[in-house]
Parts: sequence; structure tokens; C-alpha cells
Amino acid sequence: MQFDVEINNQPVSAKRGETIKNVLDRIGIRVPTLCYLNGFSPTGGCRMCVVEVDGISELVPSCSHPVTEWMKIKTHSPRVLKARKVLVELLLAGHPDDCLYCERNRNCGLQDLAIEMNVRERKYHGKRQNIQIDRACQSIERDPAKCVLCGRCIRVCDEVIGVAAIDVVGRGSESRIGTSYNKGLNTQTCIKCGQCIMVCPTGALAEKSAMQAVLDALSNPLLFPVIQFSPTVPASIGEDFNIKASKDILNLLRAALKKMGFRQVFDTSMAADLAIMEEAAEFVERFGKHDRIPLLTSCCPSWVRYVEAVKPQLLPNLSTTASPQQMMGRLIKNYIASSAGQRVEKVFVVSVMPCTAKKYEADTDRMKDGISRNVDAVITTRELVRIIRLLGIDFGNLEPEPGDTHYGIRSTAGNLFGISGGHLEGLVRTIHHMMTGQELSTLKISELRGLKGKKEAKIRIGKVTINVAAVSGLANVKALIDDVEAGREDFNIIEVMACPNGCINGGGQKLNADEKSLKSRMKSIYDIDDEEMIRVAHKNPVIIDLYERFLAKPGSEGNRELLHVSRTKEES
Repeated sequence: MQFDVEINNQPVSAKRGETIKNVLDRIGIRVPTLCYLNGFSPTGGCRMCVVEVDGISELVPSCSHPVTEWMKIKTHSPRVLKARKVLVELLLAGHPDDCLYCERNRNCGLQDLAIEMNVRERKYHGKRQNIQIDRACQSIERDPAKCVLCGRCIRVCDEVIGVAAIDVVGRGSESRIGTSYNKGLNTQTCIKCGQCIMVCPTGALAEKSAMQAVLDALSNPLLFPVIQFSPTVPASIGEDFNIKASKDILNLLRAALKKMGFRQVFDTSMAADLAIMEEAAEFVERFGKHDRIPLLTSCCPSWVRYVEAVKPQLLPNLSTTASPQQMMGRLIKNYIASSAGQRVEKVFVVSVMPCTAKKYEADTDRMKDGISRNVDAVITTRELVRIIRLLGIDFGNLEPEPGDTHYGIRSTAGNLFGISGGHLEGLVRTIHHMMTGQELSTLKISELRGLKGKKEAKIRIGKVTINVAAVSGLANVKALIDDVEAGREDFNIIEVMACPNGCINGGGQKLNADEKSLKSRMKSIYDIDDEEMIRVAHKNPVIIDLYERFLAKPGSEGNRELLHVSRTKEES
């Protein structure tokens, strides 16, 4: 049912069930918020979005208050503006004065509100919180003193990720967001995904930076620094430099990394091809024996952490294949370094990932001697952008540089790993070839594409049909796993990515990305799949050469030590 309301003295059509903010968004009137998250039920907790409504003595939060017929609303009256300014002033009363040093300086919701509300002096003086910064986690730092109690991180951790590692602790004026028994994120069910960082409006949550370690390695003449990058990085990094996503970004990225001082540059997609080969062989063996089906993918370290810490009964189903990041690190240190005439101890391997959990993974997954790490430092896409700017590199005006090593070749199947459903699509292409000796008639699997949190497909392979599912946003996995364990669902392979829509929306990506940005990143990856020649992992000449020269056949016992990992409960 539609009816008229009056907003700022102008008639506007509204629908029953809409909130005031819904209507304001539709007609292009912006009201500030701190706690509001699009797609979540509103709480009205921060009160920043208050508006004035005739007939109601108190200001009402527009995010949660429904519109009614003939309602008269003022969105920016003097009373409303004064209330919003006081709210900001009260938040600043106990907030640290370290903006110059803060991770979120010039990209802070509270700072933006202070500018918008013309707050130019400290009017109120509150008690400063003297709470220790939580630095124990390998991936995420938490500074409770900068928290504005918006609750966004709690809601995302609970409703999207489904682990509820943080919550409100204390009561009244002593309330704060914290962890059980104040033991820090490292000892909680936190899966290190970084989605809390993506929604935090201040510097209360940030990735644990490895920038300085990388800069030190680049300036150390005794080291041989090399770098690998996720396929998601070239799909998204152009946004920070106002460059439209395209396949040329890949060569601009290589040029930037070379200019930074890295001696060799690798695309992790090549290792993703290798992961596909090993995982496909693993599935074919299990499927033939009707053993440990469904196969659960293992490329997402947040998902692996969740299984180890929360659902250890699923460990037998989890693929033992190492992630592409760790596989690439192992290849560099075991084969590529020696072929370049470098001693392993001199090689410093850096990864650029869209994911904070990769920092955790690199810290926990060690080589066989227990000392040398496969990957020495992991930086997020955000950290890479900062380093490029710090070193004065004009990214948009670089001369594009193609891959400079034999190991730079990858298939588009490996490149699809950055998207929910992409890993599974690339995997199925090779499984079909392994089981039939023939290629899929249509390599594109439309049912596994798009932004849905759960996607399913039935794939005909010879005389059998396999049922597969791709799930992103870890909360979506819970119901599916319950159904599988109860026998209500029958899948042969389930791909799981903790972050909604996969790595293109990882916790290390650009902050404040919208759906348009996600679709652009997705399109750039799918465009590459449409345009390039090598679209299946088993036709990558580098992978063929690796198996012929160094490795046994895919899935063999000889590859277990190098390309697979043992899964154990609570590996932390």
C-alpha cells in the first residue's frame, strides 16, 4: 500500500513497512549513521540518524522508525543538527587524540562525522579508557579505546560469519566490546577473516601490519625478496588508483612490484592450478571408494580454522590439499629458489592477499624442519596500496610488464579462485577430465556464478552425476552442514569461503566497497576466463612440467609432504 508523507515540506510517496531511512535513501536524502548496516535489521543504537517528526516530542531514529500516512518529517532542522553534533561531541569526549598515527586516519567514520558536524573543539571531557591493545592475534589488532560501541562487528561476526567471537562486555557506562574472559581474539573462536575490520567505522579493528617487515626485506642486500599475489589483487587494486578494472591491471601490478624491488614476481593462480590437480585427484580417489564424501575444500584458511576449532568432526572430509599461498611458498623455497641460484635461507617470500586470515595461515603452517616458513610475510591489498604510495610509485603511469618467469603461466581456472564458486568451477573442469579423459562440453558453469550465498549445480561426468555446492559467508554453512550430517542433503563437493562472495570481498580488501565494486571485480575475473586460451589447470604447461620434472602423479604419496597438510583439531 502506498501513501504520501511530507519530508522537508515536500510530498513523497512511501510504502507501508518502510522505515523513514528507506524512504530517504530512495529520494536521495542522506542522514549520517554509525551503527546502521545495509541488509541487517536496524537497531537505532547510535541515534546519529535521528529526524524530527511532527507530533512526536522526541527525535526518532530514522533507520528503525516506520513511516505512517501523512507523517511530516524534517531531516536537517536546527534541532536535529544540534542533537547530532552533541552525539559526536560526546563520542569524542573519551576518544583517543591520536588521529595522526591512527590506522584509519582520513578513512574514519567518526572523523568524517566530526568534520560534517563542524566540531572544532573539545566541548566535553570524559574519562579515557586505559585498555590494553589486543595484539596477540596473528591477523587482527583490536584497540578497545577507539571503539564507539556501534555493534557492527558483533553483528557481522554473529550473523554473517556465525562464530560470535566478540560481544558486549559489562553494563551501563562500563560497557565495551570484548572477548570472553578478556583473553583476546587469539584464544577465541575467531577465524581471523577480518570482516569485522570491513565494517568498523574507526581504528578499533585493523589488520596486523607486516609493512615494515616487507620494507626491511626490500632494503636488505643479503636477502632475495620475491612476491606472489592473489588473483583478486589485480581485480581490485585499480579502485585505489581510479583505474578501471581490466586485464592490463595485471601487468601494471607486476611493474609496480618490480619497481618496489622484488627480484621475482609470481601469480598465486599458478599454484591454484596445482591445488586443483591435487584436489581433483583426491576427490576422484574418494569418490571411487565412496570414502569421506562430501569433499570439503580447504583453500580458505578461515574455513579451515572454523573446522579445526568448532567442527572437528568434519576434519576427515576436509581436503588435505595445501592452500595456493602455502603451495606457492613451498615451490619457491624447494624448487624455484635453487633454479635461480639462490639459497633457501636468503629467499624472503611475501604474499599479497585480499585476506587477513592468510597472515594466520602463514604463521601456523611451517615447513618440515619446523623453523623456516613457507611464506615469510603476508600483506593485504590495503597494505600493498600504502607501500606503493609510500615509495612514490605512480601506479597509473607505469609501463605494463608481463610475467618474467617460466612460473608466471596460469590457467583461468586458477584465476577463478577469488570468487565464490570459482574454485569449484575450476576444480570440476579438471575432475571431469580425470574421470573421462575429455573436457566438459561447456566450461562455464552458470549455476556457480553470481552473488548468492549458496549456489548448487549438478554436473554430468560420464555415466555419473555429481552434486556440488558453493557457500560463502560462513553463517550460511551451518544449516547446510547440519542438513548434510542429518542426511537431508547429498553433495559430493562443497566449496566454502568464509567471506561473503569470496575473496573479492575479503577482509584485506579496500574498505567501504559496495555491491557495484564487487560486481566489477567479479566481472574482470570472468572476462579473463572468457578471453584467455588456457582455461583448465591440467593444460597449464608449467603444471605439466612440474609433474614431469619434480612431482609424482597428482594425488600420489610422493606429493603428500610438499603439497598437502595434515589437519588437526584447533591448530593455533
